[in-house]
Amino acid sequence: MSKPSWQEVAKTAKEYRDASIHRVDPPVPEVLAQLPLDRTEIPKYLLTTEEVLITETQPEELVASLAAGQYTSTTVITAFLRRAGIAQALTNCITELLPERAIVRAKLLDEYYKEHGKPIGPLHGLPISVKEHIGMKDLTLSAGFISWWDKKGEDDAHVLKILWNAGCVFYARTTEPQTLMHLETSSNLYGATTNPFNGQLTSGGSSGGEGALIGMRGSCLGLGTDIGGSIRSPAANCGLYGLRPSSYRIPVEGWSATMGGQEQVVAVLGPLSTSLDGVKMFMKTVIGAKPWLKEPSLIPIPWRDQESWLGASSGGKKIKIAVMWDDRVVRPHPPITRALLEVVEKLREIEGVELVEWEPYAHDEAWEIISSLYFSDGAQEESDAIEASGEPWRPLSTFIIKDNPNVKKLCVDDIWHWTQRREAYRMAYAKIWNDTGTSVGDTGELEGMVDVILCPVGPGAAPPLDCARYWGYTSQWNILDYPALVFPVTKVDLGVDRVDSDYNPMNGKDEYNHELWHSGPEKYEGAPISLQLVGRRYEDEKVVESLEFIKAKIGLPFAKFV
Repeated sequence: MSKPSWQEVAKTAKEYRDASIHRVDPPVPEVLAQLPLDRTEIPKYLLTTEEVLITETQPEELVASLAAGQYTSTTVITAFLRRAGIAQALTNCITELLPERAIVRAKLLDEYYKEHGKPIGPLHGLPISVKEHIGMKDLTLSAGFISWWDKKGEDDAHVLKILWNAGCVFYARTTEPQTLMHLETSSNLYGATTNPFNGQLTSGGSSGGEGALIGMRGSCLGLGTDIGGSIRSPAANCGLYGLRPSSYRIPVEGWSATMGGQEQVVAVLGPLSTSLDGVKMFMKTVIGAKPWLKEPSLIPIPWRDQESWLGASSGGKKIKIAVMWDDRVVRPHPPITRALLEVVEKLREIEGVELVEWEPYAHDEAWEIISSLYFSDGAQEESDAIEASGEPWRPLSTFIIKDNPNVKKLCVDDIWHWTQRREAYRMAYAKIWNDTGTSVGDTGELEGMVDVILCPVGPGAAPPLDCARYWGYTSQWNILDYPALVFPVTKVDLGVDRVDSDYNPMNGKDEYNHELWHSGPEKYEGAPISLQLVGRRYEDEKVVESLEFIKAKIGLPFAKFV
């Protein structure tokens, strides 16, 4: 029997996905062929009033409603299955729905609640969506490669077992790009995943299926992964909250990717959500299960939010925020700078907030280091996985591998050299952060250091397809292994966000990014604008608390997202 062509495999994958959607009961409503740029309102006209209410409820509120018996798990998961099916028709974000598994699980939870009068766990009945390369027993683990389509998960990933034991319901698996190394989501298996707020733009990547699904409110909490911005890019592009945790806090056993075992740039798993509380709920639940007992590489640090990480002032808490306007490599588009300025101006009025400028240190060197360590085998595994099926290289796979001058096959001495460069850079950056404080007493203990850095997530709002070619605003924090939390602020406003015709680009990368905006701002109409807070390694809790403080004080976001 001859080996199927890559086109035949892709056709099979799409048919498999479509069949899973067709099994949802009641059926997923049909979507009209003629679609507006902004698709976020369409589900409201296709679902019942109750289904709209359920799917637009924040995850922490949904858990409370389920725990109080206001909704059954079956009612909730049916609503999300139907909205997820609509989201697929509008943004191309699903690899498969799991209607049978989800309904069986939901009925079991309903029976438990009826018998015991209480939820089975802290996430009782909560629908959670999952990026496809995070393993589920007997389901695909393609990681975006045609040649891996027939790979199957031998067991559920460690993190999924923890969430399952807490009471959640898995119901949707989402798209990722070829190689997993794009800040967009396009593969030859499923095509391109698009932005809910503007169908001409990308949802981001590599967790862009999660970004689009949650942005469409076909999910309220989902799992993504991040090695260079793959949680934060889709969260930012789709107006969501997304956390890139410090390494070795969240279990990763059971996922599928190339270069398993490399430790020079550690990939992490983390949440995307419609709310900050959803992010926090995920972190507390997973870390509260003490995953380090099973996965020894994890750091045995509990989630530490019993006491405040912030200082005290006469009016309550105090916080020192460093503002990084740009990274001195690529200047952000006007909407990003406007959003950052709006947040900073409001923070200036808040008692207990100290604002300082953050001077980026050699961010171009950081990219040289991390992009030299990403593919230490010269991207041989990626190339082999692509070429095994004969599928074509996607444009952004070519960009990050073939067009990347730092992709070389490294010998042991080379790996040691770049790892030493990484550690030296981390020490230099740590010193800059330490120097924001003052030495106190005989011990030399530092006080008054910056708590968090407030900065862009990317050089613009969600870019047009195949144009996400600058990683520096996210990969910077991967090489340092700093936790980074994305949050929505506002949207592109063509009445305010104008072209800067007098700007002279600093370099070729800056020129490329500048031209994306200069050549036609109208293509970004309605796109979400997000920012990120960055903290020091293993101060994930401080970053979350800092955003809680900021949100409460200045009323983020400034625009409505669904």
